[in-house]
Amino acid sequence: MPDFRVGVTRESFLPYGLEPLDRLGIPWERLREQPEELTPELVDGYDALFHFFVRVSRASLEDVERLALIARHGVGLDMVDVDACTERGVAVTITPDGLRTPMASAALALILAATHRLVERDRAVHDDRWTEGRFGLIGLGLTGRTLGLIGFGSIAREVARLIAPYRMRVLASTPRLTDAEAAAHGAVRADLDDLLREADVVVVAAPLTPETHHLLDARRLALLKPTAYLVNIARGAIVDQAALVDALREGRLAGAGLDVFEQEPIPADDELLRLPNVVVAPHALGYTDEMFHGCVRSACAAIAAVAEGRVPEHLANPAVLDNGAFREKLGRLAAR
Repeated sequence: MPDFRVGVTRESFLPYGLEPLDRLGIPWERLREQPEELTPELVDGYDALFHFFVRVSRASLEDVERLALIARHGVGLDMVDVDACTERGVAVTITPDGLRTPMASAALALILAATHRLVERDRAVHDDRWTEGRFGLIGLGLTGRTLGLIGFGSIAREVARLIAPYRMRVLASTPRLTDAEAAAHGAVRADLDDLLREADVVVVAAPLTPETHHLLDARRLALLKPTAYLVNIARGAIVDQAALVDALREGRLAGAGLDVFEQEPIPADDELLRLPNVVVAPHALGYTDEMFHGCVRSACAAIAAVAEGRVPEHLANPAVLDNGAFREKLGRLAAR
């Protein structure tokens, strides 16, 4: 398909290339520049973009006529102006199937590391404080405890499935969740404040939107038990990080496991990094071969569908189907 052009952002982060496109004979190339935000000059001339960690704003799409698809490597949409894409007739797809198990496993790893106080025990051994590490640090057993899931998409549901052997009571809070839907995945629907009051471990797995920015502010963090743990695998800005530091430092929260932060990279002198009861990762705990292969397969499948003039799966902006410009692009590609 030599006349179908695919541009790849941040390709250097992809350790396995785009082998599914190679098999289909769909040429792809790394963008000649890798800015923090795409410009129309970089985007123009491509039919699809394989999107990985670069901002796409309304200005990025100004006067861009050919682009039909932005295939996200991941599920977060905070770096893509989805409304602008819809208006410009550009479909945006995500890769939930590729992320589901790796990110749920990352959440479980943080839960276990935090509640077993793994980092504190590791430091004790390295600092020749064997007795203190062995007998002075008591963790939190999970069996029979309550897990609270903020957000109940595919990743959170997989967390509920993976945690089942611990026989935890699972509470879920997300807009428009029904009792039946929650029960089908082993959870009980709960109001967010009630969830925070009752949970022994809280996992944040919601998208970052204007509504979820600082969803866990000082007031809501104060609802947590002092014995509770907070895990965030979603986006840092969903939690008021300054309020979280205060709660951890003052003993109003037992600990936290964080793969994301309000500012990334987090400054090396940030107070959060000096707290002993925090387990951290650089927004990459789910980066496994399984995740990369799965996300690449999913994103490439979306690209292949559009190359053939078909509607791709996992649309993040289904309203684009009502856009005449997008339908014209698909028609042109189907007629090639």
